[in-house]
Amino acid sequence: MEEKNSIPPLPPKEEVQRNPSILSRISHASKRGLALYEDDTNTNMQTLATYLKSISGVATDDEKTKKTKLGTLLGVYLPSIQHILGVQMFLRLLWIVGIAGAGEAFVIVFMCCLCVSLCPYVAVRFDINFDALFQTFLTSISISAIATNGKVESGGAYFMISRNLGPEFGGAIGILFYLANTVATSMYLVGGVEILLLYLAPSLPRFGTSNSPDDEQMFNNFRLYGTFFLLLIFIICCFGVKFVQFFAPMTLACVILSIISVFIGAFVYNSHSSERICMLGDELLYRHILTDANGTFVCNRTEVLDRLFCHLDADNVTVCEPYFERHDFHLVVATPGLMSGELSNNFKPNYMQAGEATVGQFGKPEREVTQDITTNFFILLAIFFPSVTGIMTGANMSGDLKNPQRSIPIGTIAAQLTTSIIYLCLVLVYAGSVEGHLLRDKYGSSLGGTMVAGKISWPTEWILLIGSFTSCFGAGLQCLCTAPRLLQSIAKDNLLPFLNPFSVVTKRNEPFRALVVTTLIAEGAILIGGIDYVAPVVDFFFLMSYCFVNLACALQTLLNAPNWRPRFRFYHWVLSIVGALLCIFIMFATHWYYGLVVSVLCAFLYKYIEYKGAKKEWGDGIRGLALATAQYSLLRIEHTQIHPKNWRPQVLVLLKSRKYYEITNQKLLQFASQLKAGRGLTMVATILKGSLSNPDDRQRVEETEKYLKESMQKAKVKGFTEVVLCENVSENVSTVLQCVGMASLRPNTVIVGWPHNWKDGVKRQEDYYSFLDAVYRASAADKCLLVPKGLALFPQIGDQLSGNIDVWWIIHDGGLLILLPFLLKQHRVWRNCKLRIFAAAKTEDNTVKMKEDLQRWVYQLRIEAVVNVVELDEYVIPAYTYERTLQMTERVRLAHDLRLTAREIASQVRCCCDLRLAKPEHQSSTNLPYLNTLVAVSDFY
Repeated sequence: MEEKNSIPPLPPKEEVQRNPSILSRISHASKRGLALYEDDTNTNMQTLATYLKSISGVATDDEKTKKTKLGTLLGVYLPSIQHILGVQMFLRLLWIVGIAGAGEAFVIVFMCCLCVSLCPYVAVRFDINFDALFQTFLTSISISAIATNGKVESGGAYFMISRNLGPEFGGAIGILFYLANTVATSMYLVGGVEILLLYLAPSLPRFGTSNSPDDEQMFNNFRLYGTFFLLLIFIICCFGVKFVQFFAPMTLACVILSIISVFIGAFVYNSHSSERICMLGDELLYRHILTDANGTFVCNRTEVLDRLFCHLDADNVTVCEPYFERHDFHLVVATPGLMSGELSNNFKPNYMQAGEATVGQFGKPEREVTQDITTNFFILLAIFFPSVTGIMTGANMSGDLKNPQRSIPIGTIAAQLTTSIIYLCLVLVYAGSVEGHLLRDKYGSSLGGTMVAGKISWPTEWILLIGSFTSCFGAGLQCLCTAPRLLQSIAKDNLLPFLNPFSVVTKRNEPFRALVVTTLIAEGAILIGGIDYVAPVVDFFFLMSYCFVNLACALQTLLNAPNWRPRFRFYHWVLSIVGALLCIFIMFATHWYYGLVVSVLCAFLYKYIEYKGAKKEWGDGIRGLALATAQYSLLRIEHTQIHPKNWRPQVLVLLKSRKYYEITNQKLLQFASQLKAGRGLTMVATILKGSLSNPDDRQRVEETEKYLKESMQKAKVKGFTEVVLCENVSENVSTVLQCVGMASLRPNTVIVGWPHNWKDGVKRQEDYYSFLDAVYRASAADKCLLVPKGLALFPQIGDQLSGNIDVWWIIHDGGLLILLPFLLKQHRVWRNCKLRIFAAAKTEDNTVKMKEDLQRWVYQLRIEAVVNVVELDEYVIPAYTYERTLQMTERVRLAHDLRLTAREIASQVRCCCDLRLAKPEHQSSTNLPYLNTLVAVSDFY
């Protein structure tokens, strides 16, 4: 038999095309079908949507935004390789090998690329007492683990960090990572312009005539040409990611070809086919001072050299520098090749200070090749690190990948291993085929301003020059393509309101607005002018991002949450922790002040997002860590008796609900807020009459809870809310008192509002019966009870009072009566008030002794208060109590019984006794005299 509410079968496509109105009938029928389980209906609707999508001429909303999907090769592997093989590979790596030596340069590359231990040689030389697992390989493993643990949407690194460490950390690190990619665009373009103007096309129009990269006019050239190339790659990115990824392999092919030419040249060139350089002793000389008027290269003593190295003294006698007199000029083979045994000569480091021509010997930059900066191991580490910062390029393209969970780990690790092998081989090739002094010639001045790496490129240096330029251009293109997508993902999550306009994408799913603002920021970085000034900023932005990626992986692994099930199994939390520590180490070992600036910026963004109210709940690891910590702490104090010194008011505020979801006595929340100096738990509860089976009542519970949270936020009360739905309100007061809280975090103090206008006939009987019932049940539950009266005159949160706080001990005094005003005085509303204590005594009591005992007790409590004893007649004191009103001798004995030491007495007061009231008869009309008595007592106060 056919089910009554089943969805009708789908008609043939031809019938739908002839009669489109049938679609609305199908949709209406599906909505009328009241399936027992909602998932079944959703499945049917998905089937319907798939069916409609297959019909030509009928487009669904999902088809309106066409997304380009890329595979592992074009989406992750090639873009990552192109980004990693950037500007430093040909501009700075050869110089790093010359300064650090082959051994330590190899270690530097290892620290940035691979996963091995520091050799004892480095540990002894630099007093580094640890074994390091190295940076980007560890981060690649962490990225792979996170990327395979669930669906990876657009945003890449930001998406992974935010979904694993929470919106605050995710937003802060996402902004830093976005800035890193944006500024890296400028770094690559400025590096490409340096190659263009100094080596590739030095005859191009430019400001000034100097070829020195440190010249101010050359900075202007970098700015001008960098802006031009930024505009060019902006236009390319406007055509979309598909065009960029098909354009990128062309530039990558040039890079790979140039790398191959270097490896071939290292074997082909030898001492017979190599160019020569001129040296004076161990000092390398500029090529332009050795060239005569005919352009002939001459390596011997000339008049030009005599003018540079000699001068006339006071007696008009020519005096030359001692180094010039002691050493001869000689020619040296620039690139002897791998078979020359040069590797052993270039194995040791040659760290120098700024201005030195050789170790310990200063020179003049107009004649000798000198160092422009002071170098050491960590400075070189910071200079090289941008060369390996492209490992997240594929992850940033996650929104454009067909299968991110498969493509990101495979493509990222494959690209990282490929580039690591290339870098390590280049270290050995450079050290084994280039003369050591030439390796330390950063700008090729001894070769007449030619790129040193180009001299080992076979068959011509133009292959390497074009390849190095295209590597910079391609890496900048990848950065400008991925950075806007990162910004669009951050804006889409609505963490930072001012970024909302950049969440918009075009019909081709291109973040054009984000691309425009990214280009403007990159232009600002280009205006800095020099690559050596931009690179450190890029370093620290990337290092901070990598640090938190490793922390996210380690945190999820240690928590062992049920949802942490990555398909990539080759990871361990130790690797992630060491990777994070290594990031921090590199930050503060290279430029600690940059590390502080980036850390402060990250903290500022974190607090700003937290201040704006990051209401996203992504099941992140930080909340998982908070839950695990809370569980651990609760289990530790589950069966522990609270010591009197650790007693603090754990407040439960009972509020009464009006019609709908409004709450009466909201001033109770302000009272609770002003008691928050006790640092205890605060819970706000209300009981609604209704049934859980009624949808309207459940909706009322949600609205009431939302209203309670808003009211607590306005009153600046930090705590929890509880809304209970029941048939019998009075009976469930006991349930709330018994069940609210957990372990030792249960309320010990109940705040109940005073019933106003309770004498106004029968219609107000419910108010005072509810009040008496709450008083009775709180007393029966052995809770401290606070009943504020006159809340209409109670000060607001923003008020500041001055005057006195009077405490009257008349009936059943307790330590809570002194603790309450002490806590109030910690709040800025009552901070300027003075505390006075009035103790009631009978006429036959020893008031002098009583005052002395009371003063001694207040002194032991370390509370500043003025003590007074007031004699009252017996008829003034309410007749319903027959217990003694004040026995300070017993209080002193109590302090003795507690055996408090001098240090414990000096600590902050945390000890108080319960304030007990006589228990009224439950639910009886004779309770009216009891309430009248309470009124008399409160009026006397």
